Amino acid sequence: MAEACYVGIDTSNYTTSIAVADEKGEVVANLKLPLPVREGGRGLRQSEAVFAHVKNLPQLMHRLREVIKDYHVEAVGVSVRPRDAEDSYMPCFLTGEAAAASFAAGLRLPLYRFSHQNGHLMAALYSSGATHALTGRTFGAFHVSGGTTEMLLVKPNGTDFSVELLGGSADLHAGQVVDRIGVALGLSFPCGPALEELAMTNTSKIMRPRISVRGGMCNFSGLENLALDLYAKTGDKALTAAYVLRFIGDTLGKMAEWLREQHGALPILFSGGVMSNRIIAKALGERLGSVYFAEPAFSADNAAGIALLCRARMRTT
Repeated sequence: MAEACYVGIDTSNYTTSIAVADEKGEVVANLKLPLPVREGGRGLRQSEAVFAHVKNLPQLMHRLREVIKDYHVEAVGVSVRPRDAEDSYMPCFLTGEAAAASFAAGLRLPLYRFSHQNGHLMAALYSSGATHALTGRTFGAFHVSGGTTEMLLVKPNGTDFSVELLGGSADLHAGQVVDRIGVALGLSFPCGPALEELAMTNTSKIMRPRISVRGGMCNFSGLENLALDLYAKTGDKALTAAYVLRFIGDTLGKMAEWLREQHGALPILFSGGVMSNRIIAKALGERLGSVYFAEPAFSADNAAGIALLCRARMRTT
């Protein structure tokens, strides 16, 4: 008899993703296709993202067919909104929901809907090794990407999470600043990995940035001007990249300290594309202790968490 598996689909504003989790809770496939951005561009409009997903999904579905040929699919999960809130909506998630609903209907399978944010949290738990340490307990979390900079209080809620928004950015998201400055330095969008590699070549002293954090809220809009001014004065791309990453790391560190002041010495889980940055992760680990980070493949946009949430939901119904 074929082993059971669970399919997850996620269509964010950056990546088309399909993943498969087996009955043991292992991710056996984490398939992705990035959304194409024109040279020098800094992102996509929602209409462009929707069109790109429509083109990407058939390709990934073809690859999915090969993955599941030796499995029996039990259920399908899909992200349908950025986070679990009434006003949380992005058109790009409609493409994934349509694909998931069609796939599930064709095979007469249950379909479970989740938030993109909860998918990130589940993928981070899985890949960070924190599943056993954090399961069943309240923990702090950061979801930091090009579309989100949020500080969260996460509580177990059966097979999913109950998430309270504690703070975040009042203007630009951390990933937006990374991409804007990266493009200004001549890097291709999305700029995170290239900016990290550039920062690792820096040999100059990084000045201590004057971050903007008040309680649980931060501002990143000033970082863009500060970094571009530094580059204009020095012409040093590596130093500018290193300064940007230190600014973001110092900001997140200050916010995390506030979270613990308010809610006790909670462990903290970091997820989202920005948190795949090794420089930022190292700085936060040394500063805070008791922190967990997803592996890069499970930190950037992916559908692995959705597949795992689908498995958990199906096993309790």
